[in-house]
Amino acid sequence: MARYSFRLPDIGEGIAEAEIVAWHVRVGDRIEEDAQLADMMTDKATVEMESPVTGIVVELAGEVGDMVAIGSTLAVIETEGDVAETPTEEAVEEEIVAENPGAEEISVAESAPTPEPVRAEPVEAPSLSPEAKNSPSTSSGQTGHGKPVLASPAVRARAHDLGVDLSQVQAEGDRVRHADLDAFLRYSAGQGYHASGASRARADEPVKVIGMRRKIAENMAASKRAIPHFTYVEEMDVTALEAMRADLNANRGQRPKLTMLPFLIVAICRAIPQFPMINARYDDEGGVVTRYGAVHLGMATQTDAGLMVPVIRDAQDKNVWQLASEITRLAEAARTGKAKVEELTGGTLTVTSLGPLGGIATTPVINRPEVAIIGPNKIVERPVFDGDDIRRAKLMNLSISCDHRVVDGWDAASYVQALKKLIETPVLLFAD
Repeated sequence: MARYSFRLPDIGEGIAEAEIVAWHVRVGDRIEEDAQLADMMTDKATVEMESPVTGIVVELAGEVGDMVAIGSTLAVIETEGDVAETPTEEAVEEEIVAENPGAEEISVAESAPTPEPVRAEPVEAPSLSPEAKNSPSTSSGQTGHGKPVLASPAVRARAHDLGVDLSQVQAEGDRVRHADLDAFLRYSAGQGYHASGASRARADEPVKVIGMRRKIAENMAASKRAIPHFTYVEEMDVTALEAMRADLNANRGQRPKLTMLPFLIVAICRAIPQFPMINARYDDEGGVVTRYGAVHLGMATQTDAGLMVPVIRDAQDKNVWQLASEITRLAEAARTGKAKVEELTGGTLTVTSLGPLGGIATTPVINRPEVAIIGPNKIVERPVFDGDDIRRAKLMNLSISCDHRVVDGWDAASYVQALKKLIETPVLLFAD
């Protein structure tokens, strides 16, 4: 028998440490070579760590939420034969110093404290029904009928820790989410409804802020601290635009179905040349505002892991059909965790929409270091005066939050009025 120390490898881009966001094993588990060991999050992305050997896990380098330095031990695995040890911390440090001249003053081991190895304690799962206990095993990710169970790594890890068979969890959509797992746990633990119909209060649940949620918290707090926000809201009549959208969808053939968003993006891009201060980024430290010619449009997307903002590159060069395809592709990549680093960075302006949840008005938070964010709200039907007549109209409020250090109120209001003209006269969206 031999013990293999798996050290956190250099995962690129000068990263000195990474956060443990999920363990896929516990102390005492047997792990196969190339099986998932842990998910580690850097400032750029989440990286899946795989075991290089087969054996029994005897040590893990901390709990979910802990930071681990590059080159330090992530896990110790007891193998059946002799295996080559991973590089020592000193060797990793020498390699990093060689690739980054001047870094010799800060050692890898000193860049972040290494958490004390911990031995994971088994988590007590709720008592399951006899039917659930006797169901076919789905450890391979299959349901009892052979259909794969779709779930994010975080959901799988949580289910593993709780001893829950994901094939027994009923999903509201195409994959099992945390909310579905919560509902299953409440049902299995008898936390449903009384016979009288009155609901019981849920037990208090402390939730550690880790991974994507921690990054979101840090970014939003930094944005609100550093940026003096102001929000401007305007009402727009989208009756004609909605009629045009319906006609285009009725004759789209094999092309993607159009939502309101592609039309709004076209309007945003057409109005930008007159208001370059909107499509910009502000370097706080350098005191420099860079106004961009191209519109790299961030698209706020809700995922199981939290809010992500994939970027539509050169949105100004795309028509509504191309934008619809790109919106669908990027949203799916973000929700499934397949978005590349370059697809999540480099935005110059962001659009955020609550979709079917709507809302009368929003005050969105700017995606720093950008200087503006645009939020369309829900469409409602109301009677409006048209001269002496009253007609039925489809109305939508549009919100814009701006950085008051860079964008004046007059500029923001004038930009939104330009958007209003394009949206209320949609033929202008397609005019040269």
